[in-house]
Amino acid sequence: MTARISPTALYQEVAERLRQRIFAHELLPGTWVDEQKLAEQYGISRTPLREALKVLASEGLVVLKPRRGCYVTEILPQDLDDIFPLIALLEGRCAAEAVRKMDKVDKADLERLAALHERLEQIARENRMADFFEANQAFHKAIQELAGNRWLQQVIQDLRKVLKLSRLHSLSLEGRLQQSLEEHRGILAALQAGDAALAEKRMHDHLLSGREALARMQENSSKPS
Repeated sequence: MTARISPTALYQEVAERLRQRIFAHELLPGTWVDEQKLAEQYGISRTPLREALKVLASEGLVVLKPRRGCYVTEILPQDLDDIFPLIALLEGRCAAEAVRKMDKVDKADLERLAALHERLEQIARENRMADFFEANQAFHKAIQELAGNRWLQQVIQDLRKVLKLSRLHSLSLEGRLQQSLEEHRGILAALQAGDAALAEKRMHDHLLSGREALARMQENSSKPS
């Protein structure tokens, strides 16, 4: 007899709700997670809530401290210094693999990337920052999908989840949006030219430019007004 497929486990739904609240900074980095209050809000017992927190801990979004409870992960400058070179290395590799798996020129894939980039250009012209951020994520994810390496993609997405914890975003720095657009143009051009090495370098440098922008923002915010 074939076993029935059960619906999504309760703890997974709770984990997703908490994940979105963390990304929206409703649950702020460094703050203690009140398990009893959350269980009451969601009308559930502490068991599925704790299972959900274990999932988020495995993703690096919360920290479970023995006898002290659960805290939302706080991203420090050193964390950014550690993560950005790694994600630059991984996404650079994705760009190179994407070129190699496009059989030199796959028009459908390239047209899709070009369309995503054109959406970035349009959103930038309209100065819709939140939409630009989402479109930017879609552009990067499309390149990862073209690379066809699920292990690379999984690690990258896990790292990007952690980066979402930062309350700063590089695109908020004056001039960074246009710089980011120019970098995307260069990445797309390398992909269209079928140049794996150039695509890898440009993607790598693009991610490190984002870290440099964040560093400038932190420096400016620390200066006395």
